[in-house]
Amino acid sequence: MCGINGIIYSRSSGRTADGSVLARMRDVQTHRGPDEEGLFVSGRAGLGHRRLSIVDLKTGQQPMYNDDRSLVIVYNGEVYNHLELRPELECLGFTFRTTSDTETILRAYEAYGPASIEKFRGMFAFAIWDTRSDELFIARDRLGVKPLYYVHSEDGSLFFASEIKALLEAGAVRPELEYRSLTDYLANHGNSGELTLFRGVKRLLPGHTLTLKNGRVEIRKYWDVTFERNEDESMSDREWVERWSELFHDSVRLRLMSDVPLGMFLSGGIDSSAIAAAMAKMVETRIKTFSVGFAEREANELRYARMVAERFNTDHHEVVVTPEQFFEALPELVWHEDEPLAHPSSVALYFVSKLAAKHVKVVLTGEGSDESLAGYPRYMRTLANLRLGKLYNGLMPGAARRLLASGVEALPLRSKIRHKLRKSFITVDPTIDSMYFDNFAVFPRTMQDSLLTPATRERLNGSADPYAEMSRLFDSLETGSLLDRMLYTDTKTYLHELLMKQDQMSMAASIESRVPFLDHKLIEFTAAMPTRMKLRGRTTKYVLRKAMEGTLPDEILSRGKMGFPVPVGKWFRGEFRSVVDEYVLSERALARGIFDAKQVKQLVERHMQGENHDERLWALLNLEIWHRRFIDTDTRTA
Repeated sequence: MCGINGIIYSRSSGRTADGSVLARMRDVQTHRGPDEEGLFVSGRAGLGHRRLSIVDLKTGQQPMYNDDRSLVIVYNGEVYNHLELRPELECLGFTFRTTSDTETILRAYEAYGPASIEKFRGMFAFAIWDTRSDELFIARDRLGVKPLYYVHSEDGSLFFASEIKALLEAGAVRPELEYRSLTDYLANHGNSGELTLFRGVKRLLPGHTLTLKNGRVEIRKYWDVTFERNEDESMSDREWVERWSELFHDSVRLRLMSDVPLGMFLSGGIDSSAIAAAMAKMVETRIKTFSVGFAEREANELRYARMVAERFNTDHHEVVVTPEQFFEALPELVWHEDEPLAHPSSVALYFVSKLAAKHVKVVLTGEGSDESLAGYPRYMRTLANLRLGKLYNGLMPGAARRLLASGVEALPLRSKIRHKLRKSFITVDPTIDSMYFDNFAVFPRTMQDSLLTPATRERLNGSADPYAEMSRLFDSLETGSLLDRMLYTDTKTYLHELLMKQDQMSMAASIESRVPFLDHKLIEFTAAMPTRMKLRGRTTKYVLRKAMEGTLPDEILSRGKMGFPVPVGKWFRGEFRSVVDEYVLSERALARGIFDAKQVKQLVERHMQGENHDERLWALLNLEIWHRRFIDTDTRTA
């Protein structure tokens, strides 16, 4: 894993690449690659690279050139099948100078051009500059495990980097809030499409390539996951489990490719526990496992991780994070993320990454199974609510439904019945927009309507629908069940935000994280499985649970989805109320004029009285920290 950056000035700009600017872009990402550094500067083009040495430690330096130096590459990631591709390339006459996957990518591009991207199995973001054709080719892996951001200027110049802060370092844009992204962020934890919270900065979407020629950018989608059922629909459950398990174990095996020490994050959930079980069969030495928790009982799952560590005799390490450490680290981690932290668990991930970095340089992690195997409770709830909602609407007139809904809203704020009914079919129309997108939003539409000031709504410029991209994706999948369409939408949106958390928090500690559940061959097979193999009644991740029967402890197999509980709501009501006062209620925060001060104060008061608004306060708090660090350029973030 590394950090890459580059500038290609257009001919019309009359500018030439400046090595000092490229070096600043590169070095602001030093945490991504503290081992080595490199630059390519020629005419109006320049590339930068920071290296975290994982494979081919001696000869894998970048930028890397082909034989006649007409092609130059900078690359971040791992292509796990690179050794399998070499014999084919050698038959075409290529001679390899290194054992690195970087050279395999370069040779494959030399042989097949942009079509080479379809041969790679792994996680990657790379850029190749062709000095003969004056053409830049950028590619990002199928699921978006590795990040890539860019700015395409009005004069046709292009700036790109692994992290947004490198683009700011180059002066590619002036840091300003992209209001078109605001409603998306407030509803969905993060942005769903190519826009970021920085005006003018876009991210290359997963499974896409970017080609720059004569100042013009062409974006092409080269991969997508489909949910078409195949001729194996008649297979028995046992056969589906066996085939899925084979692909899963193959994915884990591939991700053990490393010339440096390797371990894994172990939460005690079924996902990471399954990876630990698979790894235990494949390595000769004890697996190094790493877990994180908090002192609060409700936010401490370390006993489950210990149970799995004991089962597989791992070399287990733990860290317990205090709330003081948590809030002290938060501003720095917003800087690392480039955008507000979507989830408090990002902070925990950073601390376990720091722990792991003392022992290893690569970790495997369980991210990604929930979106492919229907692991979130909201899937079964939505399906049930839609069925009941249609029945309910058929039996009860609209006026009666509205009367009942208003009665629910009149219940006391602390009422558990009120909270449950507001999440049920009773209070909303039975549509996917209301029952799924809006029902599980951080700030649903109605709350945003009152939260945003008139000035903010005016600046949205017609971009007020927080679910526009999600709705487009949901409707674009013409095949598959209703569950499949929800999984597809989340894979394209919610998962992307989780992967950015995974990448940037681990890279903040200078370690590489790998995600076996997101091998594209495993994802394709899982998508084509019958829905009964993913969600069966109230049993989530059915195929995974069956595959691990007899291997994992029963207590792990039967556990429901916990996420990673972080007691920020409790902290906000207690001794860390001052954090809310500073970043949510302070004059500095409210003076931005984005949010209605009265509504913000009411929200805080309702939380302090006992109604749970921890996700909403977290979103507002992080947005303010982000403003101070990037828009105000206040390094103190206070």
